[in-house]
Amino acid sequence: MTQPPIRFDDGAAYDRSMGAWSRLAGDVFLDWLAPASGLRWLDVGCGSGAFSARVLERAAPAELQGIDPSAAQIEFAASRVPGGTFQVGDAMALPFPADRFDVAIMALVIFFVPDPAKGVAEMARAVRPGGQVAAYAWNINEGGFPFRHVQAAAQTLGATPVRPPSAGAERMEALQALWQGAGLESIETHTISVRRSFADFEAYWQSSTVTGGTRALLAKLSEAERGVLRDRVNEALPRDEEGRISYLSHANAIKGRVPSAR
Repeated sequence: MTQPPIRFDDGAAYDRSMGAWSRLAGDVFLDWLAPASGLRWLDVGCGSGAFSARVLERAAPAELQGIDPSAAQIEFAASRVPGGTFQVGDAMALPFPADRFDVAIMALVIFFVPDPAKGVAEMARAVRPGGQVAAYAWNINEGGFPFRHVQAAAQTLGATPVRPPSAGAERMEALQALWQGAGLESIETHTISVRRSFADFEAYWQSSTVTGGTRALLAKLSEAERGVLRDRVNEALPRDEEGRISYLSHANAIKGRVPSAR
């Protein structure tokens, strides 16, 4: 059976779902990058602009460009991040000249790029010598994905989770190979762990099932199966001392420098 594609065609839904997780992980990522102010940034696969907004708020960029294949996401990003410039485009064929930026990043994107090596090479091409190329992505193969509880419960009903086209590219060893293959230097890696809490199950469910792979997964189930799924997810979710749903998710991060001479 052909797997349905993962679509992000509602910027607002994505923003209150994965966007909230992205902002949490993005803050840790920016702490680790520790960028100087006044740099020219490129956000590849910017989506709803969740990470772009954090760059504007925290890094005082001289310029911020965002690119994404979804017109709906670009429209939403442009409306919520007025300090950036956003356009529809392809991560594997960036519409920018060589040496255009000081920093290029992919936030939660590498496993959606059909050819990750080409995407990383394009980021390296668009960044000046000495500039930085960096990314972070959920560690989906080792239990780090924020919506893993929905996926695990769906598997008990015989439904296979919908996976991104380049699942596996987010593994730390795969990221290192991609950065080395693009000729980047001074490569470093980091593990990001972030916690999100929800007041009750309904808040969790509404946030976790409205977009992307979880929405596609639910679409494969009957109404009765979705009811069973809700119950199983509710039973499996961890609670804190106050009864709130609260758990950690994990992402792998990497950064490297474009060689001074190339």
